[in-house]
Amino acid sequence: MAINTVPTMGGQDAPDAVYDARELGTPKMVVFGFQHMFAMFGATILVPVLTGLSVSATLLFAGLGTLLFHLLSQRKVPAFLGSSFAFIAGYAAIAPNGEPELLPYACLGVASAGLLYLVLSAAFKAFGAKRVMRFFPPVVTGPIVIAIGLILASSAIANCSTNWLVALVAIITIVVCNIWAKGMIRIIPILMGVIVSYIFAVIVGIVDFSGVQSAEWVGLPVLWDNTVFGILGEGFDSGLALTAVITIMPIAFATMIEHIGDISAISSTVNRNYIADPGLHRTLLGDGLATILASLFGAPANTTYGENTGVLALTHVFDPRVVRLAACFAIVFSFCPKFAAVIGAMPPSVIGGVSLVLYGMISSVGIRNLVESHVDFTKTRNVLVTALILVLSIGIAYSAAGAIVFSVGEITVSLSGLAIGSLAGILLNIILPEHDGDGIEPTLPRDHPKRQLMMEGPEGYDNIVEE
Repeated sequence: MAINTVPTMGGQDAPDAVYDARELGTPKMVVFGFQHMFAMFGATILVPVLTGLSVSATLLFAGLGTLLFHLLSQRKVPAFLGSSFAFIAGYAAIAPNGEPELLPYACLGVASAGLLYLVLSAAFKAFGAKRVMRFFPPVVTGPIVIAIGLILASSAIANCSTNWLVALVAIITIVVCNIWAKGMIRIIPILMGVIVSYIFAVIVGIVDFSGVQSAEWVGLPVLWDNTVFGILGEGFDSGLALTAVITIMPIAFATMIEHIGDISAISSTVNRNYIADPGLHRTLLGDGLATILASLFGAPANTTYGENTGVLALTHVFDPRVVRLAACFAIVFSFCPKFAAVIGAMPPSVIGGVSLVLYGMISSVGIRNLVESHVDFTKTRNVLVTALILVLSIGIAYSAAGAIVFSVGEITVSLSGLAIGSLAGILLNIILPEHDGDGIEPTLPRDHPKRQLMMEGPEGYDNIVEE
């Protein structure tokens, strides 16, 4: 039944799995495609709602980015690329209130961050995973992810404060769906939180639908003035552009590690070793180019979506064609301004309730990264790296200035706390002694099986990847 030639993780196809959805017939393929689209929908459209970016452009480039990723990964990986939450802090640092004239500069910073994906992709191809990953251990990436969620927390509270009752409905709905719901509802708790709290907000009379009535049914999803190309030329602020690039690029160190984790999760779910074939160099290249393309045209950064991995686990339909169908549906929806207006009418309290949970989950992912990687905090160097990342990132973000500002000639540069904390953590991890006798993977206990494998050299790392 399987037509995919990727080597399996355990040597056998997953039981009851469908690797070629054409056997199910076109109607069922379409249904599964819609299911993937709705799974990514709530989180993907929430990013432009939180940042001020275009919902229509977001859907368009989520679809196009997914298709580009599939092309570059040899059409083997059933991954959907949706909006990345990790970069929200970067958008907030450059355009704190979603100012239309500032958002293109933030997008320029995100596009520059996408270039780091290409660099890491080339490094994986040239040097292998073991040598590259030594610079980005969990003791660095974990605290960065924790800081991202905590920095964003204040904006969630501010939005909730506009109507705590509506925000509470969103929070309760997400918790109930995530813990007690069954089937598909459990896979889309964020979308359910948005829908239920939005309906409740309509009932209590705090939603203004005037913009929906005036919106057209069909229109172009991208406006030139909202793109990076729209700010080039006369009036271009080189200082702000440099600030955006320096502030936002370090976030990519965390998202690239997240990408590797997502590909590992998809491999485990589908019972295919996508780390080996088509290889991380190809998946990183696809993710990076999709992020660059989306950002240049005013859409959020893309990332592989865990929600869709959940759908794979639920349905056991592992054919990438179904995911590509979902991408096509997202592209079609992007050409409906009336739909975007419905999203734009969402009250801040709905956004606040949902984002309160999401931002907390972002920090929780960072904590889980530290725990599951067995980072040893009895080692002073690990304590120092983590402490300085957190204190610098959060302390500077909530300081009176909110950033470190300095001048380079006539250009004024403003570095966010997250940028300073990330760079400090990466440099400290390189400078501080990394070994405690054998020089291998200092963040793992001596008796940890992965440590024992890595002591065997490159062959040992290959064994870890194959697991």
